[in-house]
Amino acid sequence: MEHIDGLIEVFDLSHPGLDAYLRLTGAQMRSKIEPEKGIFIAESPTVIEVALKSGCEPVSLLCDKRLINTRAAQTIALCREKVKDLPVYCGERELLASMTGFALTRGMLAAMKRPPRRSAEELCRGARRIAVLENVVDSTNIGAILRSAAGIGIDAVLLTPTCCDPLCRRAIRVSMGTVFQVPWGYIGKEDGWPEGGMARLKQYGFRTVAMALSEGAIPIDDERIKQEEKLAILLGAEGDGLAKETIASCDYTAIIPMLHGVDSLNVAAASAVAFWELRPKESKE
Repeated sequence: MEHIDGLIEVFDLSHPGLDAYLRLTGAQMRSKIEPEKGIFIAESPTVIEVALKSGCEPVSLLCDKRLINTRAAQTIALCREKVKDLPVYCGERELLASMTGFALTRGMLAAMKRPPRRSAEELCRGARRIAVLENVVDSTNIGAILRSAAGIGIDAVLLTPTCCDPLCRRAIRVSMGTVFQVPWGYIGKEDGWPEGGMARLKQYGFRTVAMALSEGAIPIDDERIKQEEKLAILLGAEGDGLAKETIASCDYTAIIPMLHGVDSLNVAAASAVAFWELRPKESKE
């Protein structure tokens, strides 16, 4: 095994250095008493390096001992460029395999500081296409939506207060690290949702389209929607969809035309179709 300064081998899961990976609840990780001191867990060298490039600061690393001389060494070096004396914990694969989900991490985890929160006003400034997620609590859906938003060119993603944390482990993994590339934040925390949040969207100059199976909804490729200069695309939770109050507050309600008796798509799949169909006109040329 390559010699790496600060490498700390662990022989059982009671080691205090593993608290962030094993014993902190999601709420504890988000707050750590003060929100600005919260942390999250990034999995795999690829995702960790994307987080580093976006400006996130590592707190510690946990590696499969047998992988220290492979890709992990590069990731450790990159992390050490940000934090010189960063602790790096390692252990035998059999020990680490007993940690829930570790088999999915490609041998490496990083505890990292949460990036500063960004306000809805800041995120909307200069944006032309944004997504607003209402009560999307499934971490897989959150990760997939963020990946589509990043890949298709949505300028920002806003989440209502009841949405799943985009920096939970599964959401980060499903997003393939794009959670660090597309700007996101919350709306409705201070003003309430939907009343205050919807009012803010209009204050920022956005026309709003609810993706919903409602009577009177128009096809998503309707030219009236596509020609809007600034558009907020609202998506609701799997199953319940958007609240009636939210739909009623929107300028448009749209559906994706379906075939073979299927009435709708999963919210993550629907988001990709909506983002692509409603992208700004010049992006299509």
